[in-house]
Amino acid sequence: MNLTIDVSHKEDVAYLTLVGEVDAFTAPKLKDTILPLTKEEGQVVEVDFEQVNYMDSTGLGVFISALKSTKEHNSEMKLIHMQDRVYRLFKITGLTEIMNIDSTVQGGM
Repeated sequence: MNLTIDVSHKEDVAYLTLVGEVDAFTAPKLKDTILPLTKEEGQVVEVDFEQVNYMDSTGLGVFISALKSTKEHNSEMKLIHMQDRVYRLFKITGLTEIMNIDSTVQGGM
C-alpha cells in the first residue's frame, strides 16, 4: 500500500494528514516531507495518524529524526489520532515518554 501525505498550513502550524502505511517503502517520502517543516523555528507540525493502520520501525526512525530536528530548530511536533496498533509500536519502544502523542483512536481500520 502507498502513503498519501496531505500538507496544509494555518499560521505557525503545519498539518500533515497521513493515509496508508508507513514502512520501508513509504518512509523516505514522509521524511522528505516532514523534516523541512521541523527546521522552521517556532513551527508546530501536527501529524494526523487516523488513517494509518500500519507502521514499521522505518517509520519510527522518521519520527525520531523529526523529533531531533524539532529540538535543534526550536519547533514542535504533535502526533494525533493514532490507531491502537500504531500507538503500541511507540509505547513498546518508549517513545510515548518523549513524544507529544495525543488522542489515541481505539480499535483500527
